[in-house]
Amino acid sequence: MKFAFIDLFAGTGGIRLPFDELGGTCVMSSEWDKFAQQTYEANFGEKPFGDICKIDEKKIPKCNLILGGFPCQPFSNAGLKKGFEDTRGTMFFEIARIIKEKKPEILFLENVKGFKNHDKGNTFRTIAGILDELGYNLSAQVLNAKDFCVPQNRERFYMISLRRDKFGKDTFFKFPEPPRTKTRLGDILEENVPDKYTISDKLWAGHQRRKKEHQAKGNGFGYCLFNEDSEYTSTISARYYKDGSEILIEQKGKNPRKLTPREAARLQGYPEDYKIVVSDCQAYHQFGNAVAVPVIRALANALKPYLEQIEYDGEIEIASPAVDGRLV
Repeated sequence: MKFAFIDLFAGTGGIRLPFDELGGTCVMSSEWDKFAQQTYEANFGEKPFGDICKIDEKKIPKCNLILGGFPCQPFSNAGLKKGFEDTRGTMFFEIARIIKEKKPEILFLENVKGFKNHDKGNTFRTIAGILDELGYNLSAQVLNAKDFCVPQNRERFYMISLRRDKFGKDTFFKFPEPPRTKTRLGDILEENVPDKYTISDKLWAGHQRRKKEHQAKGNGFGYCLFNEDSEYTSTISARYYKDGSEILIEQKGKNPRKLTPREAARLQGYPEDYKIVVSDCQAYHQFGNAVAVPVIRALANALKPYLEQIEYDGEIEIASPAVDGRLV
């Protein structure tokens, strides 16, 4: 199968991985965070272009597919029915202008669980309207990583669009049925974890105190304690590296510990040979921001029948490295 794709808001490449596995060729990637760029380059052999706002859409190579886990932002003019113009000043506008120029056959977008109801639904309605205006049939659904053999309770909103003039005006992507295989946290935990991941007496006392205070107020904030027999953890966040309070692992005769960076990668379903080349703090931040790769893999496999219909014609052009992160 021969197809070309671009990877926007690429992070550490979690959305890209399954499409590489299917035989796709990434012709351009974009990620502004310098530490995520380092991780991406170590694993894919290319440094992503920087700020998407500075990328000239006309200079992006031809592609069949756009991938993008973009930030959730409100639109200042939402509801005024200005269509494409409603999104100016947001990161979705940057995706939309590229879609408008390149006209890929398939769009694969990802966002937080609450995206559909963000800004009273204006954000999603505006985006759905623009994709319709650009000629795409949109399918959207919340999926949970724990239903796809990942030991983490992580819900995310996925939007997959098919271009009508290619696949038909009544053709919509059908989301796959999750396997819902029971998971076990112990399957991804490391043995002989260094002592530096065990939290101190002071920090552990502080965690327990804050949790009691929150419970007294009737809310559920604070650490969550898990062990190897836990079916799954709570959602790992980009702030995990701050104090590790969201997910702690029980230890016999010792204070609980944080996840190791490798465990954080496994918790998102990254392969064992995925290189972690940044500090622990940056690794936690990156994997907390990442996608659950097995969910993406299931969606990519469900897209195979469509990808087989759009095999790239001719030699695939790949964007050349550019000065200062710009496409030249």
